[in-house]
Amino acid sequence: MLHLGGFVADTIKTNEKLVMRPLRKVGILGWGAYIPRYRLKIQELIDIWGESKERFELNLGISEKAVAGPDEDTTTIATEAVKNAISRAQISPQDLRAIFVGTESPTYAVKPTGTIIAEAINAAPNILASDLEFACKAGTEAMECCLGLVSSGMIKYGVAVGADVAQSRPGDELEFSAAAGGAALIIGTKDSDKTVATIEASYSYCTDTPDFWRRPTQIYPRHGETFTGEPGYFSHTINCARIFMNELGLKSSDLTYVIFHQPNGKFPLRAANSLGFTQKQIEPGLLVSNVGNTYSASAMLGLTAILEVAEPNDKILMVSYGSGAGSDAFYIIVEDGVEEKRGLASKISEYISRKKYIDYITYLRWRKLIKGI
Repeated sequence: MLHLGGFVADTIKTNEKLVMRPLRKVGILGWGAYIPRYRLKIQELIDIWGESKERFELNLGISEKAVAGPDEDTTTIATEAVKNAISRAQISPQDLRAIFVGTESPTYAVKPTGTIIAEAINAAPNILASDLEFACKAGTEAMECCLGLVSSGMIKYGVAVGADVAQSRPGDELEFSAAAGGAALIIGTKDSDKTVATIEASYSYCTDTPDFWRRPTQIYPRHGETFTGEPGYFSHTINCARIFMNELGLKSSDLTYVIFHQPNGKFPLRAANSLGFTQKQIEPGLLVSNVGNTYSASAMLGLTAILEVAEPNDKILMVSYGSGAGSDAFYIIVEDGVEEKRGLASKISEYISRKKYIDYITYLRWRKLIKGI
């Protein structure tokens, strides 16, 4: 389904064009991010496992990854991101009517993360809360849920969260990129006094492509390497972006910034290049080199970084990706409200620059991957 600026397009087509039903405009009122201070250098993993620097650090385009501390988990990370978003939105938490948390590493297997966050920010009990899972695009699914509820008039404000403490088996290739972080967006009815950016359109693209999975009884996720690149990430990300841009009549040169899901430093650059985007358009939101793959937070964190530097009327394309597999695309136009709200909460650039390095044994202990040390 294609959603345009608070317009909903149903699946009926006339002369191959989607028929639109106009609804109300929807905006981003505030944004927030959180990155743990602890870092693990990729070189440490390379030395531990006897791998080559060319294979991992250079090919992945990642120098270090963010690691959740011993007192941090997906819930605490998400809560900090939401608090920052509320500070920028300048609304009362009690005015929120929905909270959707996208994650593939919830603190509890059976217990919603959203209810804990709602209590922590004093938004309970008059709120709809739910957790969503679609690998690394669960955060943008949360955005879609808020977008639908707000544009229909059912709620005025909702918060969409993408947060993960990414899981990986020791020694697996995923361990060289799997990281921790969170992002949150307050989404509401467009208000010229409060709006940071307008969500003009969205589009989703999904197929059954088994590139990554974890069975209920398994501790660590598994990945089908043959499916990871072409049939997985590139097919979904590029096709989603191309169809979306064609429907909107957008060219790559019409956009100021572009954000893709960042499993490593090379995939988003290749996707951007194939669609005609330049380094200048993608670089401001490309964070993976310094924080790793934050999974459900990845694309949303890229958006928070861009909102910290964007100017009014800048145009943004964001395309997420989740294994399994699918992509969500959003067309966003920055509004005047962005300038006065930047300093109302901690910036993602500040979270990235504050860091403390840990060794591999500490990492394993904190993640409860070894015992007795």
